[in-house]
This record gives sequence, C-alpha cells and structure tokens, in this order.
Amino acid sequence: MDVDTRLLRSFLAVAEEENLTRGAQRLYVSQPALTKRIRQLEARLGVALFTRSRSGMALTAPGRALAQRAPDLLAAWDRSAREVKAAASREELVLRVGFLASAANEATQRIIAEFSRCRPGWRVEMRQASWSNPSAGLADGEVDAAFVRLPFPGQRALRVAVLFDEPRCVALPAAHPLAGRDVIAFRDLWDEPFVAAPPETGAWRDYWLAADERDGRPVRIGAVTEQPDDWLNAIANGYGVALAPESAARFYARPGIAYRPLTGVGPSRVAVAWAPADDTTAVVRDFVHCCLTP
Repeated sequence: MDVDTRLLRSFLAVAEEENLTRGAQRLYVSQPALTKRIRQLEARLGVALFTRSRSGMALTAPGRALAQRAPDLLAAWDRSAREVKAAASREELVLRVGFLASAANEATQRIIAEFSRCRPGWRVEMRQASWSNPSAGLADGEVDAAFVRLPFPGQRALRVAVLFDEPRCVALPAAHPLAGRDVIAFRDLWDEPFVAAPPETGAWRDYWLAADERDGRPVRIGAVTEQPDDWLNAIANGYGVALAPESAARFYARPGIAYRPLTGVGPSRVAVAWAPADDTTAVVRDFVHCCLTP
C-alpha cells in the first residue's frame, strides 16, 4: 500500500502536538484540511490512529506504533528527495535560493556576483516564496539555501546565520490620518485593523502583528493575504495597516501607500538559512560564506 508522505507528516504533527490546532499551525494548513488528511490516512490503514476529546488528540495503540516508525521513514525520504534534487541542480550547475519579499535585499546582487567568482559556471536561481511558507521553501527541500526573516516556524531544525537587523515600520493608506506624522508610536495603531498573513502561519503571523507588544490588547484583522501584491492592494484599499521591514519602502513603493518609521516594536532580522544535511556540501558552504563576507 502506498502512503502519501504528506499524510504521514500531518499525522506526526498532530501526534507530537497532541492538538489539531497546534498541528495545523506547525504545518501552515487550516484545521479542516489537517483533519481531512488524518481521516484519509486512517481510511488507508484501516485503523483509528487517535481518540478525540475536548482535551486534545490521544494516540491509540496503532497510532503509537506508527508514531515510532514515522520519523525514520520521513527522514529517509527527505534525505533521498534532497539528494535527488541536489544532484539535478549540481548537474545543471544551479544553486536554488529561496527568499521572502525584501529579505533578498540590495546585498543580494553583491552576494551573487561574489558566488559567481567563487564558483565559475554556476548560476543562482532565485525563487520567491509566499508568506504562508516562512522558510522560503527550505523546510520542504525545494531550495538549497534561503534568505529568511527571523523568527519563523521551524527555524530550530535549520542552520541560520544572521546577516543584519532591520527596523520595522508601518505601511498604511496614504490618506490615513496617521500618515501625516513623521514617526508613529505603535500604541497608536493598536485599535487599527491589520493586514495579516494566513492564520496557519502561527508565530510568524503573530510576529508581524506584534501580538506580544500590545500589552494584551487583541488584534483586529482587516484582511488576510499571502503575496506582496495582494498585501499592497489590501493596504491601499483601506482594509488595514501592516508592519513591514524598513526596506519595504524601497522595494514596494507604490501610489496610495505611505511607509512611516515606528517606535515601540523591535527590529526584524534577516538571515541566510540552509539544511543541516548540507553542512558538508561545498557549494552551499561557499554560498553562505559569500553571504557573510562584507
């Protein structure tokens, strides 16, 4: 019997979290979608894997047996898939680098130029990820390295080297009353609706809503978006304001949107990330070295 590895990952997330909501946040999917995957896996195996109650999800005896085997099965598959994709990239002399919005900043051209000098004949292929994929494709092996913003879910399982800190600012409609200020205090935005990342991104979404820096004040959500263009449209159309890295004012300037410096929130950190399995991969090490070289 063939089993989709996505179903196994879904099972393992719920088994480890003992909770559907936390499992959905960990996988960046909705709770109904995760419930459907668990039911599909149970139907394929012909057994119940969990007992469901108000307190959470408890493993059955068959569930415990699968939970013992699943990590090794997925790790072996991940290694194989990564090796196959890496072999294809190296045959073509292509390094796949993921990025989230302006995490690929003005320094990117210098880094790529330095990498080209270090690795003649190689090409860097930049791949932009949606905000529902905060690891920029690295966690699922779609890229060899990534420019990311910290913190992001799952970063403890990856290697991360910080490149620089960057202040956060606020993006708001140009006609907004606060747009006339030179600097805005974050507490003056607490009652504003915010444009947010999808709920399943969990801590990533909370960070860009500064949920921990509101003195317990609840967040009002005016719109949910995954891509920069949708994010810009939602702000320009007055559905909400949003926190952004300072560089967004350069990379995503457009009529109808004002960016203003912000006080009362901490900075964002830009980093280069890669998988632990690539610690000994020379071309990935060379790229990271180019990122860290001034």
